[in-house]
Order: sequence, then C-alpha cells, then structure tokens
Amino acid sequence: MVLLLALIITANAQDVSYISKHKTMATNLSEQYGIPYSVILAVAIVESSSGHGPAAKRLNNHFGIVGKNHLKAKGIKTRYKQYSDASESYADFCRMISRKEFYADMKDNTDPKEWIRALSRAGYSEQPQVWEKRILNTIATNKL
Repeated sequence: MVLLLALIITANAQDVSYISKHKTMATNLSEQYGIPYSVILAVAIVESSSGHGPAAKRLNNHFGIVGKNHLKAKGIKTRYKQYSDASESYADFCRMISRKEFYADMKDNTDPKEWIRALSRAGYSEQPQVWEKRILNTIATNKL
C-alpha cells in the first residue's frame, strides 16, 4: 500500500511539472485549433508518461504518433515519429486532429469528454475504453 501511494505521489508530481512546462504551448495551440488545452495536455501526459517515456525522450514524440525517425541508423527499432522538439510534436498532433472527419463538428467544443470520445472512435488508441478512462482520469486528477 505504501509503495502504491509513493508511485501515485511521484506520478502526480511528474504530471504537475509536465503541465507547468507545456501549458502555455497547449493553450496557444488550443486557441489556434479549437481543441481544448486539457485534451491536448492529457493526451500528451498519458502518451508520453509525463515526458519520461522512451518516445518522448528519444524522439520528442509526446503523442505516440507513428512515422519516420532516424534511430534505425543507430540500431534502435521503433515505429514512432521523430520530432526536433516537443513543440513540433504538439503542433503535429493538432494538425493531425484537424484533418480528422470529426474535427469540423468538434472545433471550439469545450467539452473534453466529447473530444476524448471522438478521438477514441476515430481510432487514436489501440485500447479505446482503457485509453478514454486514463485520459479522463488525467484531466480530473490534474484539474485540467
């Protein structure tokens, strides 16, 4: 029980640090694309393990986006796209979302639950129900 509590506290501290580092960028992209900043940040937190996941560290990929990278030359196999920095990853996520069929109906909708459902239905995650719960829990826990 103590170990679980310690893990929760550590995860929360990582989320708080991650949010403070990326909130301005997420807010600016939210205004530009009409996607709630809470959705942008929560997806990034979950997909990148608050910036501590291998794709975030090695590839600056904070959203689990599949694509080309330059790690194969170093003998590392990964299917995730490489970015020059986190801001490029964030912008690419928003551009990708803006090309989805549901985007026109969702743009400027401020309900994170509706956005998460739309992303899930569009195939963003390989485990949609688990993913939705994790994202919504991240939004609630961090009061995004």
